Amino acid sequence: MPGAELIPRRPWRGRRVLLGVTGSIAAYKSVQLARDLTRLGAQVDVVLTDAAQQFVAPLLFEGVTGRKALTGLFTVEGAALHVRLGQEVDVVCVAPATADFLARAAQGRADDLLCTTLLATRAPVIVCPAMNDRMFAHPQVQENLTHLRERLGYRIAGPAAGALAAGEGEGPGRMLEPTEIEEHIGHALGAEPAFAGRSVLVTAGPTREALDPVRYLGNRSSGRMGYALAQAAWRRGADVTLVSGPSALEAPVGVDLVRVETADEMHAVVAERIGRADVTVFAAAVADYRPAESRSEKVKREAEGPEISVALAANPDIARATAGARRPGSVVVGFALETSDLLANAARKLESKGFDLVVANDATEEGAGFEVTTNRVTILSREGKPEALPLLSKDEVAEEILDRVGRLLGSRG
Repeated sequence: MPGAELIPRRPWRGRRVLLGVTGSIAAYKSVQLARDLTRLGAQVDVVLTDAAQQFVAPLLFEGVTGRKALTGLFTVEGAALHVRLGQEVDVVCVAPATADFLARAAQGRADDLLCTTLLATRAPVIVCPAMNDRMFAHPQVQENLTHLRERLGYRIAGPAAGALAAGEGEGPGRMLEPTEIEEHIGHALGAEPAFAGRSVLVTAGPTREALDPVRYLGNRSSGRMGYALAQAAWRRGADVTLVSGPSALEAPVGVDLVRVETADEMHAVVAERIGRADVTVFAAAVADYRPAESRSEKVKREAEGPEISVALAANPDIARATAGARRPGSVVVGFALETSDLLANAARKLESKGFDLVVANDATEEGAGFEVTTNRVTILSREGKPEALPLLSKDEVAEEILDRVGRLLGSRG
């Protein structure tokens, strides 16, 4: 997920990534990409074309990966270097991928180390185009991309629309940012049969209930746990919808993000989509109550005096209200954030709301709950004893939860 903590973790940890860099001004981003992948625990081999070396030096990549950058087809390591690279890597990513590279790759050329390695590998290949918008729109470039995607099975990531090189204005052709490319690589590395083609629905973040046009009732949820779950489910191969209350987090890559503000709005979206979901995760911190009356004008102290009373009305319990619309055989996960009687309250929620799993955590514990990047949770299920996990990053907690969801999916066929 963009903005997630860069520590060795799944699915990058212990995997081998070949990063191809071609001759584009966007090559400067590839240095950050190589660094980030290394921090995520991947072993990164960088292959630079001759044109790439006009923009970035091999030494830059050696400094951030701790591994020798590769530039020549024929080296002292042997003429079959491309074969060894192609066989050993788990994924190949070419970022940036210029129009010239796309043409050579589509033709099956073998005139440099990068293109030759592509012919020798059977690993997933991700191509991240980067060029001027007029070049990207050219019919031959589009034909080459279609050939790579449909004939060779390459994954095309991007380009984005935005500022291009100096003097070229804006438009589609800009290479994706490193954080986005990292997720596309994670998607290639993290695919799991249990999640392939599955529909996953996740709620996240707080809701805001208006008192007047300026003020609202809400809570301190950042949405980080739900966003991490949505991103991790996409990496595993699911089609993911994230229904999010107000959050400052960047949208997860590849995820259908539906933004809402109030509990009623979230309820409406969930009710409309839950019947198609193979997995539903209720991770949002939905406000239990809202002001019974939302005023049309700002409440003024001068008019109200030293005290003000606000009548509250109950919001819908989204998980309970939509239970009857759940897809038969689907897996449903709830969260229980408590300040006392953690396991007892979580067990009641597991039973009363028909959840398959409940993820419980103590809001008063340091390093857990709202506004932090870590969490310490206990996972309750309908079978077996509660599983207490150690303090982990929320990204790691998401993987642990989805491990258990995957097993449930597998057992239900």
